[in-house]
Amino acid sequence: MKILSRLMLAACLVLPLAACKKDEGPKEAVQAPMAAPADENVDAWRAYVQDVVPRHMEGVTNSPYVYFLPGESAPDFADQALRMGDKIKADVSRGIVAGNMLAYASPASAKMADMIIAAFQPVPPASMKGVKVLFIGQAADNERVKAAVEPAGVNYVFVEAK
Repeated sequence: MKILSRLMLAACLVLPLAACKKDEGPKEAVQAPMAAPADENVDAWRAYVQDVVPRHMEGVTNSPYVYFLPGESAPDFADQALRMGDKIKADVSRGIVAGNMLAYASPASAKMADMIIAAFQPVPPASMKGVKVLFIGQAADNERVKAAVEPAGVNYVFVEAK
């Protein structure tokens, strides 16, 4: 009898909330995707990445991990690349749970691809099921990144920066 009364109480509490659905009105128009910057302008690339990443969030339940490396013309590119490579390796080696996204982007696509490949080499097969990996780069780097990350069981998505 206690169970029945508890169920009735729960139904009484939930029913008013279910009936409160508001009329949402007209939906906002979907903005066209941005084109990738033609140069290595850091601000333009960050805006581009901020446009691309949310478009691929389906199935992702947490805030994405976004790794952006500036172009090779940056004055401290070698240091930034070294630090970024270490961070990517450390994050991937800790393990990423389902519902997360790892997004990688750089005007230096080949260098970013090298870092992703190095980070995923020690990852055990099928250990990252439910994780999405988004690589924003050049088509020439797509297949080698895909071959490196797919054994981990990730959902791999490639966006050509063009």
